[in-house]
Amino acid sequence: MFQLIATDPRFYVIAKAPGLGFHREDDAPGVLDIVRDGLQDAALWPVHRLDKVTSGLLVLARSQPVAAALGAAFAGREVQKYYLALSDAKPNRKQGLIKGDMDKGRGGAWRLCQSQDNPAVTQFFSHSLAPGRRLFVLRPRSGKTHQLRVAMKSLGAPILGDALYGGSAADRTYLHAYALSFALDGESFSFTCPPAHGECWPQPQLADYLAANPPAALPWPVR
Repeated sequence: MFQLIATDPRFYVIAKAPGLGFHREDDAPGVLDIVRDGLQDAALWPVHRLDKVTSGLLVLARSQPVAAALGAAFAGREVQKYYLALSDAKPNRKQGLIKGDMDKGRGGAWRLCQSQDNPAVTQFFSHSLAPGRRLFVLRPRSGKTHQLRVAMKSLGAPILGDALYGGSAADRTYLHAYALSFALDGESFSFTCPPAHGECWPQPQLADYLAANPPAALPWPVR
């Protein structure tokens, strides 16, 4: 259900499996319960969250002061985050910026608006990995609920497996928290974790692309 990526006296970095909720649901334990049990460490605090359908990197603090410091960094947009997504649809543009307010829609979904009062902001870059499989590298510049899933739908390329936003049927929702960079106590940290769950990742092509395109080297547009 999770993979331990890094251990520090102040925090853990784990990779969460898709389908694992952050909070306990009825009798099903949440990610904090599972990690506390798996690492035999009850002193864990959440710093940020991932949707249940999303896999990938999570930072868990080992003290309240560290949780406060890292939480402030995430809230202050001081943490660099990169996600990977797959779609079987061609986007209306291959790279750029997606920006707009978000409103609640029906059935738990959100929708992107034309207004810019408190917008969700996402940078993206896409690349064809294989026939019918386009990779998206997503960099959220804000932290709105379902932001990346809504952004992908707005491109005309909903995430593969994301039924809530019109994605084609698949064994999972193909959204993965791939890379994190942050500073703590004057130290800089960077972590990456390629996706391991899902039969639709074109693994050799994906590995080649990630090796040739580290997050810092991507040609993000300047806006």
